[in-house]
Order: sequence, then structure tokens, then C-alpha cells
Amino acid sequence: MSETARSRAAALAHLRSGDFAKGDPIPLPLTMASIFHSPGDATGFDQYGRFSNPTWHAVEHALGHLEDAQCIAFPSGMAAISATFFALVKSGDRILLPSDGYHTTRALAERFLKPLGVAYDVRPTSSMLDGGFAGYRLVFVETPSNPRLDICDIAAAAKAAHEQGTLLVVDNTTMTPFGQRPLDLGADIVVSADTKAINGHSDVLFGHVASRDPDIVAKVKDWRETAGGIPGPFEAWLVHRGLETLEVRFDRMCSSAETIARRLEGHRAVNGLRFPGLEGDPSYNLARAQMERFGFIISFELASEEKAEDFINNCALIESATSFGGVHSSAERRSKRGDAVPPGFVRLAIGCEPVEELWQAIEASLDKIGS
Repeated sequence: MSETARSRAAALAHLRSGDFAKGDPIPLPLTMASIFHSPGDATGFDQYGRFSNPTWHAVEHALGHLEDAQCIAFPSGMAAISATFFALVKSGDRILLPSDGYHTTRALAERFLKPLGVAYDVRPTSSMLDGGFAGYRLVFVETPSNPRLDICDIAAAAKAAHEQGTLLVVDNTTMTPFGQRPLDLGADIVVSADTKAINGHSDVLFGHVASRDPDIVAKVKDWRETAGGIPGPFEAWLVHRGLETLEVRFDRMCSSAETIARRLEGHRAVNGLRFPGLEGDPSYNLARAQMERFGFIISFELASEEKAEDFINNCALIESATSFGGVHSSAERRSKRGDAVPPGFVRLAIGCEPVEELWQAIEASLDKIGS
């Protein structure tokens, strides 16, 4: 971890202490209110729950500290992505999406943006820059892509986009601000599903948009306030709690993933292994250049749908679940969710279990299914 990242992590749990009065609670209080006392001119104060909430302010402040940018909180990752599109594109615009990223982003474009006159194209993450970005209002990249873990050069994409007057949006869900910093690399906007590692306890849906451009922030905030896509204060409180342990959880998850990925390389049942931290991975050199950690997600293929299901269901320390980023390790056979992957393709998300015990459980389940 860089010195800047360590400093950012050290300060995270103390962000509120500068405003403490004697007797104030050190943990963040939960403000459950839809209305606030607002006599006269209440500009600059909380007035109504669709506009603001003190618990939101705290979690946005903490996220902003990590992103070094203004952040806007949303009730899910897709709410954050949707707000970005609806706030910044209009009829007649064209956008570019990854063909191999999270499928719901493409579904949003097809089912809701296209009928409103917003055209879209798709490209694979690994060749996102091929063909340039002329004619696009917005380019959306997800790197590493979910679930195959291909990578796009963020700095090169930002340069190419800005040469065309195009906005670059990066979905940084799999990496968090401790693993990758797209805004530092030139991206205009970061979106994240904080449901995953940022919250880290698999008990809340949440998301955020981050940008260093005040005009973008104002437009996204205006969309949230007008459309009403707001997070609940209890959900914001849960995410704030999760944020305070993000650095230690993320460090454990990434370190364990590096160990387990190397051991999976030699297992006879595993094919098509992908993890950006492996020297033989096609993404390794770029990952080493633009990522601060290699992440906690590993993907690979087993011989059949049945073997993949057996591996997941019979591993004592893996939960069969469609999300990732919690303290528990989880896995899913992604073809059943509609991804264009082989039937035996497994996305494995490493959690916070002790690594040797976790590996023993994974190895035992793989050994049981055979090659």
C-alpha cells in the first residue's frame, strides 16, 4: 500500500472527530427523519428527506475522502449507474458500453435508454480503445470486467475520450478506491456498487457516483433529488460502519486471492484461470501499472455445469451467492445469470477467512469433483 493510501486509511475512522463536542457519540448516529426543523430561510440546512440527510452526509464525506472527490450516494449500484446516464445523456447521444461487463448495464441501455433516443454500441473490455471514441457522448468501462477479469487501460481511455470531448465513466466496483483509482488516471466519473466490498457485510444495497467536476456532480445530484432515487438513512449508516473496516478487509481478501490463485494454477480440475495478479495472465502487465492491488475475484472453468455446481455446493467455506465482496467467500456459476461464458465457468470471490483453511476447503472440493 502506498504512503498516500495508508494515510487515507488511517484518517478514515476519524473524519468526524474534528467536529466533536464533549459527550458526542464517537460512532455515527443514525438520523431517521423525513423532515427537519427549518424556520425562515433554511438554505444550507437539512429540510426534507428527499433532499438530504445527516447520515448520508457522513457516508458521502467518508467516500469522498477515499475517492478524493465529491460523492453522491444511491440506494444501489445500478441506481448510481442509472443516475449517471439519465443526468448526462440526452436523445440523439451515443454511448459505448463493455460487451463483457455487468449485463444489467447493457439491459438498461437496451430497454430504457434506446427507446428515449440514446443509441449505444458495445466493445470487449480488452479492446475498448480499438476504433476510437469519435461520436460518443459517454464511454463506460468496467475494469477488471465482471466476470472474465479483462482490463482496459484507463489512462489511455481517458486521453482518447477527452480528445473527442467524451466523458469517461469507470465502474470500480470490484476494486474499491484502495485497489484502483480511476479519477487519478483521468476518468471523469467513478461509479461503484457499494453493496459489495465497500459495505462488506452482505446486508445492504448501496452505490455511489464520484467526480471532481462540479458540473457533473451538480447534474447527478439534481437527478437524484428530482427523480427520488435516494438511499435510506439506515442503509447509509450500515455502509458507513462497513467503510471503517474496508482497508483491513480488502487487504486480507486481496492477499488471500493472490495465494489461492497461484495454487489453483496447478490444480488438474482447473482450466482457463484468470486473475490479474498472475504473471501469466494476459492482463498482468497493465494491472501492475494501473492497479494498487490485484483484487479478490478469481475466475476459472471446470469441465461441466455439474462439476461447477458440485464444487461450489460441496465447499464448506464457500457460499453459493450471486454477489461478492462480503467477509465470506462466495462463488457462482455465471452462465446461469446470462453471462456469455461456458457452463462450467466459476466466479470465485475470496472473503476474509484464514487463507490456509480456505484453501484446504477449496482444494478438497476440487479434488472431489476430479478433472
